[in-house]
Amino acid sequence: MPEIDLDAGWLDPLQGEFDQPYMQSLRAFLRSEKDNGKIIYPKGSEFFAALNSTPLNEVKVVILGQDPYHGPGQAHGLCFSVQEGITPPSSLVNIFKEISSDLNIPNDFPHGCLSSWARQGVLLLNSVLSVESHQAASHQGKGWETFTDRIIEVLSSEREGCVFLLWGSYAQKKGSVIDSTKHLVLKAPHPSPLSAYRGFLGCKHFSACDEYLKAHGQTPIDWANLSS
Repeated sequence: MPEIDLDAGWLDPLQGEFDQPYMQSLRAFLRSEKDNGKIIYPKGSEFFAALNSTPLNEVKVVILGQDPYHGPGQAHGLCFSVQEGITPPSSLVNIFKEISSDLNIPNDFPHGCLSSWARQGVLLLNSVLSVESHQAASHQGKGWETFTDRIIEVLSSEREGCVFLLWGSYAQKKGSVIDSTKHLVLKAPHPSPLSAYRGFLGCKHFSACDEYLKAHGQTPIDWANLSS
């Protein structure tokens, strides 16, 4: 694991996590993987990209993912997002379909990089922050989940008026600690092709999110804006 390079707003409540036994075990695991020549995505400097792209005091919306993409050039530390020039995966294609339908805008997103959402206050957080190349879910149960659980707890307790988008049973279980009296929690099936037609498509989460933000005096998210 690289040296801790976190936005100060996040580092303050999370600092103690880096000394915990689970984190020491995770460090050792990642070091062993690297020493054994394993290719890990995203690169180490991007493990905390979601936190560094969206400072704690700027978070308006939280989208919870599960694992980074495990194909070459895809993962860059933001859930559901891929780097420019990479074909958007099917789940992201369905997210774009729902935005287009919900907000009645053209479905002509130029690429799959969601960095502009992150800069607007959308925390794109995976539960697990690394994966071995071509080995889906290979870093589950190594400690990342404990760390990201703590991130959700910090958000729930220290912020008010955030919107949590929980897609699929995994995200909904992980988000069960969120204080729904302080935040808006929206749930739907996962946008993957296996489940999108069971209620993700048509969930209208994006308009509901923006209406809530406006009602709480915040600027809504420009979901169509994918500018670099």
